[in-house]
Amino acid sequence: MAFSPITGAAPTTIYTDGVGLACGEFQMPTFDGTITAYYAKPEAKQQAPVVLVIQEVFGLHEHIRDVCRRFAKEGYFAVAVNLFERQGDCNQYTDVPTLIKEIVSKASDEQVMADLDASVAWAREQGGDTARLAVTGFCWGGRITWMYAEHSSTCRVGAAWYGKLVVGHGPLQKRNPIDVANTLKAPVLGLYGGQDAGIPLADVERMQAALAQGNDHARDSKIIVYPESNHAFYSDYRGSYNEPDAKDAWQRTLAWFDKYL
Repeated sequence: MAFSPITGAAPTTIYTDGVGLACGEFQMPTFDGTITAYYAKPEAKQQAPVVLVIQEVFGLHEHIRDVCRRFAKEGYFAVAVNLFERQGDCNQYTDVPTLIKEIVSKASDEQVMADLDASVAWAREQGGDTARLAVTGFCWGGRITWMYAEHSSTCRVGAAWYGKLVVGHGPLQKRNPIDVANTLKAPVLGLYGGQDAGIPLADVERMQAALAQGNDHARDSKIIVYPESNHAFYSDYRGSYNEPDAKDAWQRTLAWFDKYL
């Protein structure tokens, strides 16, 4: 059975230490109060470029925190927000369909975009260089990455890991990446698994066609499909982890960000 935060850790789970970093959990101010968030940045570096790290359906758990530390080790000021905090505690659920129905589907894109904008404002106040702003996300967060690259006039680049392209996770999500391909405000690198039954290759091909007919940012965007990988191939804490493809996609993401930042 594939691992999830609901069931426990896997032997492939990676841990990135905080040596040389300033990192930790904090309460981030947003439009209706504060919500839990996590940051990691190089301890000795000022004006680091900012990357928003967007969670999977499982919320702001240790893997997402670790990804923040991985980016910080590469010189980024990484911020991740618990985007489901208002809806409930993901850790209380024992199966994914119920989690999606009762938590994930109730987080509107409007709420999420506002919280991500608040993350940018917070990072700027802490000395992050938000003129060099990237966004990346996994699974649910992969879809949000595409949407934020269309929403934000500040974002310079995105990397979307196996995010849905033509459908969402509930009725509150009224548009999807394929609907905004022509109005992207930043180029996005899409990273997808060829064995992902939840995002069939037909959807990927539709998105590629839409990008090819889109604006300059759409045409600059790129989708890479790893033929042997399934959904969540970067998630080292799950059985879906594909180490060679995960490492390749990570290096491609860093190079993509370097190109545009």
